[in-house]
Amino acid sequence: MSEAKVQFKATSNGIPPPSFDLPLPDRPEIITANMQKLVELTPNPRNRFIFKALVKHLHQFINETSLTTDEWMTAIDFLTRIGQKCTPLRQETILLSDVLGVSALVDSLNNPVVGGATENSVLGPFFTEDAADVDFGESIASEGKGDYMYVEGRILTTDGQPIPNAVIDTWETDANGFYDTQYSDRTHPDCRGRLRSDDNGRFGYRAVVPVAYPIPGDGPVGELLHLLGRHNMRPNHLHVIVEAPGFHKLVTAFYPEGCDYLRSDCVFGVKKSLVVKLKDIVDDEEARKRGFPHGGPFKLLQYDIVLLTEEQSATIRAGVDERYTITETVKSTKS
Repeated sequence: MSEAKVQFKATSNGIPPPSFDLPLPDRPEIITANMQKLVELTPNPRNRFIFKALVKHLHQFINETSLTTDEWMTAIDFLTRIGQKCTPLRQETILLSDVLGVSALVDSLNNPVVGGATENSVLGPFFTEDAADVDFGESIASEGKGDYMYVEGRILTTDGQPIPNAVIDTWETDANGFYDTQYSDRTHPDCRGRLRSDDNGRFGYRAVVPVAYPIPGDGPVGELLHLLGRHNMRPNHLHVIVEAPGFHKLVTAFYPEGCDYLRSDCVFGVKKSLVVKLKDIVDDEEARKRGFPHGGPFKLLQYDIVLLTEEQSATIRAGVDERYTITETVKSTKS
């Protein structure tokens, strides 16, 4: 006797219809009005605020551009391919956010600084969680990955006090302009590492001189840049994330001066305070003393990183939010 087939029935999400009547969307403006009314049902106030603004500006954009059905379908296909291009080691969605300036804008709004604190920069799509732990003075790059560079500095408070045991994640390209995750035969992390500041807040490690490189152009984001007539180059840089208990997490990068792409970084990550000078060290003995196996010349990057406390960051952010709320209220009143 055969077992009875299990019958499945389509079910709703359990949310009843709204308690108010919505007019049938016989005209374009009714669609927008109905959507705005439905957004008011959103329980969480912050989510409600965000989606009210999103619906308002998205519908305005469609009306202002008279978006055609073909253009809309092209956009749907584009976003679908963005998702399909993502892997555990490649984030095409972040890349899209980057080239549209969204990542840089969100980062800047959420990380205002004062008191000489180090400014933020974009995270980018190549951060991974598998960086190896590196001792003070050791290398984040395997031999032959590029020209020698030594990075050193201190992790400090805005009062100039050292922050010991801060966790520093750092990563960069090799001399070919590739991150380790872009190699199909990657077996372990390279040109990336995780270290800690010492009792005096000092840190130091060997690396390679980063080079300018193109962001991946074999996906939908590459197509978009061609469509917009924009280059896909990033200036050479070294990524750094710093975390310490009681301090606001810093995501930043250092950009050696002199690169042709500093002012047109395709992801808008460069800030004036993050442009650094690399010193030329030609002392062979000094190179070997710092652990470079073949000696010879190397570049020296020196930079003190200043962190805000969580309290400082929250106070600054609250002031920014308050000024924004006042500005938006005035705009709303005038309109």
